[in-house]
Amino acid sequence: MNAPHSSPRQLLLKMFDAAIESAQPGHCVPPHLPEPGAGRTIVIGAGKASAAMARALEQHWPGPISGLVVTRYGYAVPCQRIEIVEAAHPVPDDAGLRAAGRMMELVGGLTLDDTVICLISGGGSSLLPLPLDGITLEDKQAVNRALLASGATIGEMNTVRRHLSAIKGGRLAAACHPARVVTLLISDVPGDRPCDIASGPTVGDPTTCLDALAIVRRYGIELPAAVREVLESGRGESVKPGDPRLARCETRMIATPQMALEAAAAVAREAGITPFILGNAIEGEARDVGKAMAGMARQVADYNQPFARPCVMLSGGETTVTVRGQGRGGRNVEFLLSLGLALEGQAGIHALAGDTDGVDGQEEIAGAVLAPESLARAWALGIRPADALQDNDGHGFFGALGDSVVTGPTLTNVNDFRAVLVE
Repeated sequence: MNAPHSSPRQLLLKMFDAAIESAQPGHCVPPHLPEPGAGRTIVIGAGKASAAMARALEQHWPGPISGLVVTRYGYAVPCQRIEIVEAAHPVPDDAGLRAAGRMMELVGGLTLDDTVICLISGGGSSLLPLPLDGITLEDKQAVNRALLASGATIGEMNTVRRHLSAIKGGRLAAACHPARVVTLLISDVPGDRPCDIASGPTVGDPTTCLDALAIVRRYGIELPAAVREVLESGRGESVKPGDPRLARCETRMIATPQMALEAAAAVAREAGITPFILGNAIEGEARDVGKAMAGMARQVADYNQPFARPCVMLSGGETTVTVRGQGRGGRNVEFLLSLGLALEGQAGIHALAGDTDGVDGQEEIAGAVLAPESLARAWALGIRPADALQDNDGHGFFGALGDSVVTGPTLTNVNDFRAVLVE
């Protein structure tokens, strides 16, 4: 490998850093700000990147602004005119409930001359819990936990969430009517569908209560009685595309998983390694994706097919983990552990997988790095990799090896990042 990268590990880490940097709000917010209107400008938002987005907006906005955004605990950054509130993710809490209620009050009574700038990024679903009448926060928490453990995709989870909420599924935009609403989106979902980013509080929702019920049945999720009533009665129906209250709403996609993968690819090229982006929206069970990726890496290593060595295979998206064990979880580390088991220590293949928000699962760990010798090192420590995978304990496995990747809060989120390097 060419200088200045002295090791595969350093190159992988540099690519991950580039992916995160490409989605920093300081870079991607200013070019997409709207022109100020004649009336007031209110800033609202939710997500892991929302506080950093608010700071970038403040630094580049020419006139008076006020507002409220809610972000994950530990992700706040100081703002002068926009209030920053912290709440819980991935299971909502009372702080998020209070913030969501205040946000709806803040946008009440706006006029045609007013402008609302909505800053939305991944994590907003959990950070803006405002249940429909009859549903409690505890009900929402129970449904959220069941969805997270079920193996449902992010799109499926958000379909259910939208139909239990008084703020998601276009309802926040409807509350802003008749003001102009400009939503700036940092995507963390496969396909970059606006209605799935933070469950689409300012965009029309084409899905229905019947769709949500079908997902609940598909995964055998037990619903609290009040939640079932909301879905079965149709009372939870969301705001649909074409609703006149959305006529003055526009969305601007300012950072996506594809942009992050392209930034990582540029780093690889500088190091003399040919990058191949396999997809920015890869879904499925993390352990299954790991096995499939191992098969591709072996074909490259053994036959220079479908790509010639040296190369790096890059991918994004959001895999799922169906929780079976008692381990510390993490879909990226589960992917890596499965990949490592399937590779069986094959020489010349290294990998990194991590969540660009710095949190894989519910641990303050972004992901991990896998090397050809990782399995052998684990066995030498008395750790059985197959048992760790069976117990959904990727974080425990890579932590014991000292191979966890810890970034701290990255203040952005463009979903998962995976890089498999074949020397």
